[in-house]
Amino acid sequence: MTVAVQALPRYVAEANAYARGVADGSIVACKWTVLACRRHLRDLEASLDEAYAYEYSHALAARVCEFVELLPHIKGEWARAGRLLQLEPWQCFILCSAFGWVRRKDGRRRFRDVYVEVPRKNAKSTLSSGVALYMLCADGEAGAEVFSAATSREQARIVFDDAKQMAARSPGLSSDLGLAILQHSLVVRHTASRFAPLVAKGGSLEGLNPHFSVVDELHAHNSRDVYDVLDVGRGARSQPLLWCITTAGSNRAGICYERRQHLTEVLQGVTDDPTTFGIIYTIDADDVWHDPRSWYKANPNLGISVSLDDMEASCRKAQATASAVNNFLTKRLDVWVNAATAWMDMVAWDRCADTSLTPDRVAHLPCVISLDLASKVDVAAAVRIFYDAEADRYFLIPTFWLPERQVEIGSNSQYDGWRRAGHLKVTDGEVTDYDQIEDALRADICTFQVQEIPYDPWQATQLASHMLAEGAPMVEYRQTVQNMSEPMKMLEALVLKPGKLVHDGNPVMTWMISNVVCHRDAKDNVYPRKERDQNKIDGAVAAIMALGRMRQQTEAAPGIY
Repeated sequence: MTVAVQALPRYVAEANAYARGVADGSIVACKWTVLACRRHLRDLEASLDEAYAYEYSHALAARVCEFVELLPHIKGEWARAGRLLQLEPWQCFILCSAFGWVRRKDGRRRFRDVYVEVPRKNAKSTLSSGVALYMLCADGEAGAEVFSAATSREQARIVFDDAKQMAARSPGLSSDLGLAILQHSLVVRHTASRFAPLVAKGGSLEGLNPHFSVVDELHAHNSRDVYDVLDVGRGARSQPLLWCITTAGSNRAGICYERRQHLTEVLQGVTDDPTTFGIIYTIDADDVWHDPRSWYKANPNLGISVSLDDMEASCRKAQATASAVNNFLTKRLDVWVNAATAWMDMVAWDRCADTSLTPDRVAHLPCVISLDLASKVDVAAAVRIFYDAEADRYFLIPTFWLPERQVEIGSNSQYDGWRRAGHLKVTDGEVTDYDQIEDALRADICTFQVQEIPYDPWQATQLASHMLAEGAPMVEYRQTVQNMSEPMKMLEALVLKPGKLVHDGNPVMTWMISNVVCHRDAKDNVYPRKERDQNKIDGAVAAIMALGRMRQQTEAAPGIY
């Protein structure tokens, strides 16, 4: 007797084939996409064991895909032709993963958080509009509250208005599912469900009970208020979903980069969070951004909704105009940069990171410790630079302090997370406790081969006097163009030349480096600046100072190390 093997639904088969193709390299993809696909395949293998907490429902995975493909295109030539949406394999993978995985014990959805980062024109808003309609009409939730949230009313209405137009061109949603189209909302009266755009300050959003929230262009959220309200408000729902879609941005201190970092840690196995699903489409660190072969990694819809001709035209503009490079990187290739006039190549900076680097490893090397203390209510930075003369290599290990009050009220949504992770030292009270900084310097002097401690006399005179009285090698270092230009150029050159600089991957330092804007004068001198006050650069300034003193010592006394 032959036992028939039940065929997988088409969407599930496409999703799994996509995951396998990415995992084995037959489909070109970046590191993060590969890790997301491998995670799915590992979970499929693990789910064969009934002791595993989750199982993969082919029916639920296919159901949302079937729903979305019943919706029409609403823009462009495909809308004029009356075509329905057709999911690409990568979109099937996202939907099947987000909706197919359920808890074995009760059949509820496994994933509560979805993070999709992909460049513009890859139809992420269109896909999200379809998912929002599904969650409103077909997810079986009574009294479902569905929101499209953004930083501006116009942005919040993009997903909502697309869904509204889809609904208007889909009579079956009204006749079969009871959907009513109002001017500013979509409602299903027999289930008391409602979908509306949402934009407001966090404090005016209390009382929401969202079943599904689309947070559009999360990178543009300078405050975490809206995200936090939607996150906390879903507590009463049995299987809520917070769906974040975004391109890359420049604010590494915002809620978007925080969620991105969390996802990358989950994908790498550093953090265990089985309720978060996400995927990132970008280029890899060693890819050449103007090489068309790398564009397919970042743009899964290249050649479909993303025009190759348009990409080539944008690339030519970026190659010809320096000010257009960062826009091409963020919007077309999903690379996180800083502002339009950013100084550091952050991909190269990230390549220099070694998270296993500790002070003990380099304690035998000569060391310069620089201080940038700013004000007592702001971030204070001490940067250690160790120099290995034999390898001609520099090691950078920073320490940062901030008063507790600033963590509570600060505009940087990541301060508290950095504190908990040990990347930021928080002192009690309203102002930074300089006694703690002095104690840290004393400990370093006893532990390392400290040659000098350069400091800017602004804000540091009293501390320097205390340390000088104890015999510490304090050296005044004024932050003039003459003092900062050459070491700033030196730091950039070390980062760009592989193996010349190693840092410990401290995310506070990375954020500050990304905030530096290069001011250049008529004599080609450079100087570090920031575009806005919340973009702190204290760590970068301290690193430049430390390199400046190290450079002066090696030039003045060759062979001293």
